[in-house]
Amino acid sequence: MNTPSAPEAAPTGGRRLLAALLVGGFVLLLVLLGWGVSRSDRPDRESLPSPLIGKPAPEFSLPVLHDADYRIGSNDLRGKPYLMNVWGSWCPACQVEHPVLARYAETKRIRVVGYNWKDEPEDALRWLEQFGNPYWVVITDYDSDAAIEWGIYGAPETFLVDADGIVRWKHVGPLTDDIVDEVLAPMVEAMEGGG
Repeated sequence: MNTPSAPEAAPTGGRRLLAALLVGGFVLLLVLLGWGVSRSDRPDRESLPSPLIGKPAPEFSLPVLHDADYRIGSNDLRGKPYLMNVWGSWCPACQVEHPVLARYAETKRIRVVGYNWKDEPEDALRWLEQFGNPYWVVITDYDSDAAIEWGIYGAPETFLVDADGIVRWKHVGPLTDDIVDEVLAPMVEAMEGGG
Protein backbone atom coordinates (compact mmCIF):
# COMPACT_ATOMS: atom_id res chain seq x y z
CA MET A 1 0.00 0.00 0.00
CA ASN A 2 1.35 3.33 -0.95
CA THR A 3 1.24 6.04 1.62
CA PRO A 4 1.27 9.65 0.52
CA SER A 5 4.65 11.24 1.01
CA ALA A 6 5.03 14.15 3.37
CA PRO A 7 5.33 17.56 1.76
CA GLU A 8 8.92 18.82 1.47
CA ALA A 9 9.99 20.78 4.51
CA ALA A 10 10.44 24.51 4.13
CA PRO A 11 14.06 25.78 4.48
CA THR A 12 15.07 26.08 8.08
CA GLY A 13 16.64 29.13 9.68
CA GLY A 14 20.08 27.44 9.52
CA ARG A 15 19.85 26.93 5.77
CA ARG A 16 18.80 30.54 5.23
CA LEU A 17 21.75 31.75 7.31
CA LEU A 18 24.17 29.55 5.34
CA ALA A 19 22.77 30.83 2.03
CA ALA A 20 23.05 34.45 3.22
CA LEU A 21 26.66 33.88 4.34
CA LEU A 22 27.61 32.32 1.01
CA VAL A 23 26.05 35.16 -0.98
CA GLY A 24 27.64 37.76 1.35
CA GLY A 25 31.06 36.10 1.04
CA PHE A 26 30.76 36.03 -2.74
CA VAL A 27 29.83 39.73 -2.86
CA LEU A 28 32.77 40.58 -0.54
CA LEU A 29 35.13 38.59 -2.78
CA LEU A 30 33.90 40.54 -5.83
CA VAL A 31 34.39 43.87 -4.02
CA LEU A 32 37.96 42.93 -3.00
CA LEU A 33 38.75 41.74 -6.52
CA GLY A 34 37.41 44.99 -7.98
CA TRP A 35 39.46 47.04 -5.50
CA GLY A 36 42.62 45.08 -6.35
CA VAL A 37 42.12 45.52 -10.09
CA SER A 38 41.48 49.24 -9.65
CA ARG A 39 44.82 49.64 -7.84
CA SER A 40 46.86 47.41 -10.15
CA ASP A 41 47.86 50.28 -12.44
CA ARG A 42 49.45 52.33 -9.65
CA PRO A 43 53.19 52.76 -10.28
CA ASP A 44 53.97 52.12 -6.60
CA ARG A 45 51.91 48.92 -6.34
CA GLU A 46 55.06 47.00 -5.36
CA SER A 47 55.84 49.37 -2.48
CA LEU A 48 55.63 47.47 0.74
CA PRO A 49 54.58 48.82 4.09
CA SER A 50 57.92 47.85 5.60
CA PRO A 51 58.17 48.04 9.39
CA LEU A 52 61.28 50.18 8.77
CA ILE A 53 59.35 53.06 7.20
CA GLY A 54 59.69 56.10 9.45
CA LYS A 55 62.37 54.42 11.57
CA PRO A 56 66.16 54.65 11.59
CA ALA A 57 67.87 52.50 8.99
CA PRO A 58 69.51 49.45 10.55
CA GLU A 59 73.13 49.89 11.59
CA PHE A 60 75.64 48.09 9.38
CA SER A 61 79.27 48.03 8.38
CA LEU A 62 79.95 46.12 5.16
CA PRO A 63 82.94 45.75 2.84
CA VAL A 64 83.12 47.73 -0.39
CA LEU A 65 83.00 45.57 -3.53
CA HIS A 66 85.96 47.28 -5.22
CA ASP A 67 88.15 47.16 -2.07
CA ALA A 68 87.15 44.52 0.49
CA ASP A 69 89.58 45.99 3.04
CA TYR A 70 87.51 49.17 3.16
CA ARG A 71 84.14 49.19 4.90
CA ILE A 72 81.17 51.54 4.65
CA GLY A 73 78.67 51.81 7.45
CA SER A 74 75.35 53.42 8.09
CA ASN A 75 77.08 56.26 9.97
CA ASP A 76 79.19 57.03 6.87
CA LEU A 77 76.03 57.55 4.80
CA ARG A 78 74.25 59.95 7.16
CA GLY A 79 74.07 63.63 6.31
CA LYS A 80 72.68 63.21 2.78
CA PRO A 81 69.80 61.08 1.50
CA TYR A 82 70.61 57.89 -0.35
CA LEU A 83 68.88 55.25 -2.39
CA MET A 84 70.01 51.74 -1.51
CA ASN A 85 69.47 49.23 -4.32
CA VAL A 86 69.74 45.51 -3.54
CA TRP A 87 71.03 43.55 -6.53
CA GLY A 88 73.01 40.49 -7.56
CA SER A 89 74.60 39.25 -10.77
CA TRP A 90 72.44 36.11 -10.39
CA CYS A 91 69.22 38.18 -10.52
CA PRO A 92 67.53 38.44 -13.96
CA ALA A 93 65.15 41.20 -12.76
CA CYS A 94 68.15 43.28 -11.68
CA GLN A 95 69.37 43.31 -15.28
CA VAL A 96 65.92 44.53 -16.41
CA GLU A 97 65.96 47.29 -13.77
CA HIS A 98 69.57 48.36 -14.35
CA PRO A 99 69.06 50.83 -17.25
CA VAL A 100 66.28 52.59 -15.33
CA LEU A 101 68.47 52.88 -12.23
CA ALA A 102 71.43 54.06 -14.33
CA ARG A 103 69.35 56.82 -15.95
CA TYR A 104 68.16 58.04 -12.56
CA ALA A 105 71.67 57.89 -11.07
CA GLU A 106 72.92 60.10 -13.93
CA THR A 107 70.72 62.92 -12.65
CA LYS A 108 72.88 62.98 -9.49
CA ARG A 109 69.78 63.98 -7.47
CA ILE A 110 70.68 61.42 -4.81
CA ARG A 111 73.51 59.05 -3.96
CA VAL A 112 72.72 55.57 -5.24
CA VAL A 113 74.29 52.88 -3.06
CA GLY A 114 74.55 49.39 -4.49
CA TYR A 115 73.90 46.58 -2.02
CA ASN A 116 75.38 43.51 -3.67
CA TRP A 117 73.69 40.55 -2.00
CA LYS A 118 74.72 36.87 -1.92
CA ASP A 119 77.09 37.34 -4.84
CA GLU A 120 80.63 36.24 -5.55
CA PRO A 121 82.78 39.39 -5.86
CA GLU A 122 84.20 38.30 -9.23
CA ASP A 123 80.70 37.78 -10.63
CA ALA A 124 79.50 41.14 -9.32
CA LEU A 125 82.51 42.99 -10.75
CA ARG A 126 82.11 41.29 -14.13
CA TRP A 127 78.39 42.16 -14.16
CA LEU A 128 79.11 45.85 -13.45
CA GLU A 129 81.79 45.88 -16.14
CA GLN A 130 79.30 44.45 -18.63
CA PHE A 131 76.26 46.59 -17.77
CA GLY A 132 77.86 49.70 -16.24
CA ASN A 133 78.22 50.94 -12.68
CA PRO A 134 75.64 53.59 -11.73
CA TYR A 135 76.44 53.35 -8.03
CA TRP A 136 78.14 55.93 -5.84
CA VAL A 137 79.53 52.98 -3.88
CA VAL A 138 78.80 49.23 -3.83
CA ILE A 139 78.74 47.40 -0.52
CA THR A 140 78.67 43.61 -0.37
CA ASP A 141 76.74 41.26 1.86
CA TYR A 142 77.56 37.75 0.70
CA ASP A 143 76.55 36.12 4.00
CA SER A 144 73.41 38.25 4.54
CA ASP A 145 74.95 39.82 7.66
CA ALA A 146 72.75 42.94 7.39
CA ALA A 147 69.97 41.69 5.12
CA ILE A 148 67.82 40.33 7.93
CA GLU A 149 67.85 43.66 9.78
CA TRP A 150 66.81 45.45 6.59
CA GLY A 151 64.06 42.91 5.90
CA ILE A 152 65.61 42.00 2.56
CA TYR A 153 64.22 38.79 1.14
CA GLY A 154 64.89 39.14 -2.57
CA ALA A 155 66.43 41.21 -5.30
CA PRO A 156 65.91 43.75 -6.57
CA GLU A 157 64.70 45.77 -3.63
CA THR A 158 65.19 49.50 -3.17
CA PHE A 159 65.15 51.66 -0.04
CA LEU A 160 65.03 55.46 0.19
CA VAL A 161 66.77 56.80 3.28
CA ASP A 162 66.75 60.49 4.26
CA ALA A 163 69.68 62.60 5.47
CA ASP A 164 68.90 61.72 9.10
CA GLY A 165 69.12 58.00 8.34
CA ILE A 166 65.35 57.41 8.43
CA VAL A 167 63.89 54.90 5.95
CA ARG A 168 61.21 56.68 3.92
CA TRP A 169 60.30 54.15 1.22
CA LYS A 170 60.78 50.54 0.17
CA HIS A 171 60.10 49.04 -3.23
CA VAL A 172 60.25 45.33 -4.04
CA GLY A 173 60.89 44.33 -7.63
CA PRO A 174 62.45 46.16 -10.55
CA LEU A 175 62.21 49.93 -10.68
CA THR A 176 60.48 51.23 -13.79
CA ASP A 177 60.52 54.67 -15.38
CA ASP A 178 56.95 55.22 -14.13
CA ILE A 179 57.90 54.37 -10.55
CA VAL A 180 60.94 56.65 -10.71
CA ASP A 181 59.01 59.54 -12.29
CA GLU A 182 55.76 59.27 -10.32
CA VAL A 183 56.88 58.00 -6.92
CA LEU A 184 60.63 58.16 -6.27
CA ALA A 185 61.59 61.48 -7.92
CA PRO A 186 58.84 63.46 -6.10
CA MET A 187 59.95 61.97 -2.77
CA VAL A 188 63.58 62.90 -3.44
CA GLU A 189 62.50 66.39 -4.52
CA ALA A 190 60.55 66.78 -1.28
CA MET A 191 63.67 65.81 0.68
CA GLU A 192 65.69 68.41 -1.20
CA GLY A 193 63.09 71.01 -0.30
CA GLY A 194 63.23 70.04 3.35
CA GLY A 195 59.94 68.12 3.23
